[in-house]
Amino acid sequence: MTIDMPMVAQCNATDCAYNLEKKCHARAITVGDGVHPGCDTYFMSSGHVHEKKRMAGIGACKVSQCRNNTDLECMADSINVGRSGNDITCMTFMAR
Repeated sequence: MTIDMPMVAQCNATDCAYNLEKKCHARAITVGDGVHPGCDTYFMSSGHVHEKKRMAGIGACKVSQCRNNTDLECMADSINVGRSGNDITCMTFMAR
């Protein structure tokens, strides 16, 4: 079975356990808490995953006020994740 979902094109949260070479290697990430477009999958760790082939998709987006959000799913082609102050955020977020 193939699941079609947008991918995380780049992630600048280099202290995340899923980050290798500024790419996210989780199976899928969840974005947002209903209001803020933070990366809920971010996990600060000095150790990192070893699997470089797998690239993260966006499994769910809980920020319904994003233009790319339809029925709590991200419809962007891909997203970038990075730091915004002290938060790890979806940098592709666009308010409606």
